[in-house]
Amino acid sequence: MNSCGLLTVWKEPVPLKSIEVELEVRDHVATVVSTLLYENKEDKPLEAVFVFPLPGDAAVCHFSAKIGQKEIVAEVKEKQEAREEYDDALSSGQQAFLLEESEQSPDIFSLSVGSLPPGESASIRLEYVTELAVQADDGLRFCLPAVLNPRYQPEGSEGVSVQVTSVPASLVPYSLSFSARVSSPRPISNVESNCSLDALQYLNTEQTQATVKLAAGHKFNRDVELLIYYKDAHQPTAVVEAGQASAKPGTLMGDPVVMLSLYPEFPQTVMSSVASCGEFVFLIDRSGSMDCPMDIRTWQETRIGSARDTLLLLLKSLPMGCYFNIYSFGSSYEHIFPKSVEYSEKTMEEALKKVEEMGADLGGTEILKPLKHIYSQPCIQSQPRQLFVFTDGEVGNTKEVINLVRKNSGSHRCFSFGIGEGASSALINGLAKEGGGHAQFITGTDRMQPKVMQSLRFALHPAVVNISVTWDLPKGVSVTVLSPPITAIFQGQRSLIYAQLTGQSSEAAEGCVTVKYSLAGHPSQNQLHFSLKPAEDAG
Repeated sequence: MNSCGLLTVWKEPVPLKSIEVELEVRDHVATVVSTLLYENKEDKPLEAVFVFPLPGDAAVCHFSAKIGQKEIVAEVKEKQEAREEYDDALSSGQQAFLLEESEQSPDIFSLSVGSLPPGESASIRLEYVTELAVQADDGLRFCLPAVLNPRYQPEGSEGVSVQVTSVPASLVPYSLSFSARVSSPRPISNVESNCSLDALQYLNTEQTQATVKLAAGHKFNRDVELLIYYKDAHQPTAVVEAGQASAKPGTLMGDPVVMLSLYPEFPQTVMSSVASCGEFVFLIDRSGSMDCPMDIRTWQETRIGSARDTLLLLLKSLPMGCYFNIYSFGSSYEHIFPKSVEYSEKTMEEALKKVEEMGADLGGTEILKPLKHIYSQPCIQSQPRQLFVFTDGEVGNTKEVINLVRKNSGSHRCFSFGIGEGASSALINGLAKEGGGHAQFITGTDRMQPKVMQSLRFALHPAVVNISVTWDLPKGVSVTVLSPPITAIFQGQRSLIYAQLTGQSSEAAEGCVTVKYSLAGHPSQNQLHFSLKPAEDAG
């Protein structure tokens, strides 16, 4: 297992004493505050680098470091300018810190802790915001990564390889304190985890606010996964947050913002008339890292074993009359059929036999070449192409891969499966987002089947087109949408909209948002009325 890399410039473990993580979940969005405490036990100043993973779509909103009584608060600067200032500060003996996003993958940040004096401690505080993904059982998934898998850098790919090294889990010399506070317009029914938790504590009688903590004694040697369940999960909701009192009205921080959570339901008459068809192209990772265990504690199943099981389940569930093909890749790639074939008893049996023989025996993780080959194949008329990708996400050229999917998004939809702990969230979520599909993370056998069947169900839906969002607000109130446009809608799957509200109205305290779209030629719409009054934060 590869824990987050923490090294001196001489590649020796850095003395990190403790990590404290405070999680605040408001409906579907999490704010994560991490405090890292270092201590230099050397008799000379220490320069160190801490490489750590963040969710691919996370927005870092605060970074500060405190050495003794001196506090440094980060400023956002152009990368080259920031590096030059950091180098200048170090060479003149000043204390400096540099936080950078990897050029290849937006889920890896490296923190350079420069010139930490002998015997001195440094406390580093990092705050970021991220959306929580909805699982097949309607749970919201939060993952605090302890594992950062080494990233394979294909030959000739752009940029310099990210150097990720590890401290063995048994030698992790620091403690983790983790607490979460959850609030929602709906009651919280349960919070589950793959790690031991203290009992859920409700903060009000409506059970819309609660706190939970990681049980004492947790060794931070595996990802910490939380699953949050709300009652009436498919009810649309709106959360309005007031602007900061210290900021001017009319500015980004001064005005209230609204988060709308919509769960579109398609008319049953339309859904029953839709034919199940499509060309299903499966792309499975057979690189050497797929031979690693799903769970280091049991060593019972490998990632390639889990990917095989996932693919076998999908193969047995395809509708008759569709088309399919299976590609596998490592340093090279292979395909079962020269081109996609019609799904029948005979072709399914042939494919099942070959999938069962697949091992993690194809070397590196060269995903670009098979993707380019798949995209070069002509599409089959009246059979929309659906691409399913299974990988542990250990690639260094994430941005190149996602850009390729984006360029070809008009001809297919992409559904991705992150296999095992430490799978790159930037790659898995990025593939699905740019390919108009859906992402799933499979970290154990317990919840695999519902996740697989949900993705297949989504793939069998026709693509939703002509999506538009309109607002109806009282006179004097205007809206600025902050979130990117909605590009994919699936039956009963959450769509989030963020917007800033400017101005005030003496007439009404309610607004309305309408999402319109077309499904298989049938126009549909979903509507949500919401209060413009900011939610009061009890507690």
